[in-house]
Amino acid sequence: MFRVLGEPLAPGGERARLIVLIYHRILRAPDPLLYDEMDAHTFALHVKLLASDFNVLPLGEACARLKSGKLPSRAVSITFDDGYADNEEVALPILRDAGIRATFFIATGYSRGGMMFNDVLIEALRAAPAGRHDLTHLGLLALEVSDPASRRDAIDRIIAAVKYRPIRERAALVEEVARCLRVEVPRNIMMTPAQITRLHDAGMEIGAHTVNHPILASVADDIAHREIAESKRTLEDITGAAVTLFAYPNGKPGKDYLPKHVRMVRELGFSAAVSTMSGAAHRESDLHELPRFGPWDRDPRRLAMRLLLDCRRAPASAHTAAVAQ
Repeated sequence: MFRVLGEPLAPGGERARLIVLIYHRILRAPDPLLYDEMDAHTFALHVKLLASDFNVLPLGEACARLKSGKLPSRAVSITFDDGYADNEEVALPILRDAGIRATFFIATGYSRGGMMFNDVLIEALRAAPAGRHDLTHLGLLALEVSDPASRRDAIDRIIAAVKYRPIRERAALVEEVARCLRVEVPRNIMMTPAQITRLHDAGMEIGAHTVNHPILASVADDIAHREIAESKRTLEDITGAAVTLFAYPNGKPGKDYLPKHVRMVRELGFSAAVSTMSGAAHRESDLHELPRFGPWDRDPRRLAMRLLLDCRRAPASAHTAAVAQ
């Protein structure tokens, strides 16, 4: 049905639009502390629908065809951010069974037993004993946790308080939170180099996502350049292949990254980069600031209709999006 509907809404050729979807974790089962993440069953339904009713292309190929005016109708690219182990363990078999190639953007600093700051907080609050925990001596909050809802509320509040702090300060602070809560957090959440290699060997695209996932707009230019360049170099060493795609951490233009970071990405040899502007890319879109959004619709049919309708909506320019921040 969506193939028929899609022809007038999402044509191919020079008028084509490209939808880029962003996923993060693919959980084996739903998790109340990770309510905004996709579970395997729902992801499999998404993939089944996309494979049957849309033309799913790896991002690099899709970008080349978009610019040449040869993109097919109903074009979609699937991307994953950060480099979670479940991307290889859970998502890869689903994608492979459907014959779909996706793009995985890896923050390389966590690939050898590291954890992103938000995951340290999530796992620390998951394991924290029920009751009151006073973190005011860390410049944070006094928290009362009991059920999943109160734990998730505490997680969201602390993340908001530390997200834009300097990288080392942020990392040290969340580790101190875990210590104060007297809990041990797991260290196997992120992909290892061996898992990254298996993704590459399975035909998936590997893209860079910095080393430590900093908010680029909040760090010095030399640090931003090093974060971008080193992630590229590390992934090329792991895969033995050129890494030509990049994802800006957090991805909001004007807030999380600036025009100077777009120039860095272009000058470092990336052929395309993705943001988190909403909308669909068109032939005149800047390949180094492509729109991308999360497939929040858990019902695949609702997702399909939204994708087709979004194909009619070009994204705001990065400049306009930045001004609106």
